[in-house]
Amino acid sequence: MTGPILIVDDDPVQRRLLEAAVVKAGYRALPVDNGVAGLAMLDGPQGRDIAVVILDLMMPGLDGNGVLEKMRERGISTPVIVQTAQGGIETVVRAMRAGAFDFVVKPASPERVAAAIGSALKVEALEGAARRSGRKAAGTLTFKDMVTGSAVMERVIRLGQKAASSNIPILIEGESGVGKELVARAIRGSGERRSKPFVTVNCGAIPENLVESILFGHEKGSFTGATEKHAGKFVEAHSGTLFLDEIGDLPPDVQVKLLRAVQDGEIDPVGGRQTIKVDIRLISATHRDLLQQVKDGQFREDLFYRLHVFPIFVPPLRARREDIPALVGHFMGKIGPVETRARVTAIAPAALAMLTAYDWPGNIRQLENAVFRAMVLCEGDTLMPGDFPQIRAQVDSVAISDTPDRPIAVTMPEATQLRPGSGFAEMAVDMRNGEAARPQFGIVRALDERGNVRPLADIELEMIKLAIEHYHGHMSEVARRLGIGRSTLYRKLKEYGLDPETGRASVSPAEGAGLTRGSE
Repeated sequence: MTGPILIVDDDPVQRRLLEAAVVKAGYRALPVDNGVAGLAMLDGPQGRDIAVVILDLMMPGLDGNGVLEKMRERGISTPVIVQTAQGGIETVVRAMRAGAFDFVVKPASPERVAAAIGSALKVEALEGAARRSGRKAAGTLTFKDMVTGSAVMERVIRLGQKAASSNIPILIEGESGVGKELVARAIRGSGERRSKPFVTVNCGAIPENLVESILFGHEKGSFTGATEKHAGKFVEAHSGTLFLDEIGDLPPDVQVKLLRAVQDGEIDPVGGRQTIKVDIRLISATHRDLLQQVKDGQFREDLFYRLHVFPIFVPPLRARREDIPALVGHFMGKIGPVETRARVTAIAPAALAMLTAYDWPGNIRQLENAVFRAMVLCEGDTLMPGDFPQIRAQVDSVAISDTPDRPIAVTMPEATQLRPGSGFAEMAVDMRNGEAARPQFGIVRALDERGNVRPLADIELEMIKLAIEHYHGHMSEVARRLGIGRSTLYRKLKEYGLDPETGRASVSPAEGAGLTRGSE
């Protein structure tokens, strides 16, 4: 049975209207009149059962965005539908960035409220199934598993690969939702500790009075409620990797103990009489400007320089739009097996162009949620612009067709199928003229301009050229990486009319079969 719907609104008339709409839709309503009371409900014994929150954004005291922020800090993932007055699009965007699922405009009809609740429940159930499926299938992640082809992310990967070969502390910086934990897992999966524990801690989601105990452990009876001994995350990560997310949210007193742990490899459990030696690889992440926090006196300068040994900045999604088509394909493939009917198998070019035009303030996490939501709500087998109503409203508002630095159209098949080699990776959209961009280096196209599978000979030729360029003309390495002998490689070069020294055609491929090496 579906849990109750929490209604948070300071307007008694609006609260009664929402309660009536919720009850009419067949759900149980829990109405409260302010943000503090709403948080108390979520923190209380009924909090785990609450299915959806309907949240007014404009309230005295703790407003809707404040409630969303507190929910994020507490790690509460209950889907939230926000209410806004007409014309409050900037407020809605801020709420979406903070994690809201959907929004309704006051006064919302009972049908609109019921539809929003139904969608939230469907997506929440599907995302839960996807998370469970992902955990079952999860293995050691490496940089090869990252879905990207953009130049800015290639730099991130190069830095991550260098970092993986050492044990120095790493600080990953970037906005929320850009994939900082993914980079951390790839670093761990590419290093010597890949088979050792990987322990994650979201420092911003832990109550301040429990941070020290959770990180460093405590002895039985060391404080009220400490009925059992707790080892702590540092001990759990011993010999492996400890990932401290949102490290900028750590309280000052905990920063002191963390500095000692990083410097000396020693921790002091709460109530303990002896220090404990730990051997961990520390990776930290933050969306904050730590240097500014140091200047403001909110973060210790000595700890900052201990953590900032090897910084890696992960750019926001709006700075690497060419990754969006590949990410959309990845998320569609990820959700397909979870949805038993597997009826959504394609995305229309106009929808993909629209997604590429949007700025994605919530970055990859927001994109993933948008694709999940669209696939659940899609009535046909192809995702259309109308299946992304929130994105469509905001992209339309900037007059996409009249803006030269945004895509107008995408040159690709009418509906790109989710099959192996579907070409999602090369569907990058050129921001200047709206045409399909040339594939990024390292990507071989599987489809031609008409959407048909390319001949094997064409793909083989492209692979050989790519390998020669990638390994700087070292033919032994090229042959080894392609899994063929040197004699076979030279034979193929001759067949395709390629100069072995440059990897470029010395004549047309049609004439190449009858030429010797280096012929003109």
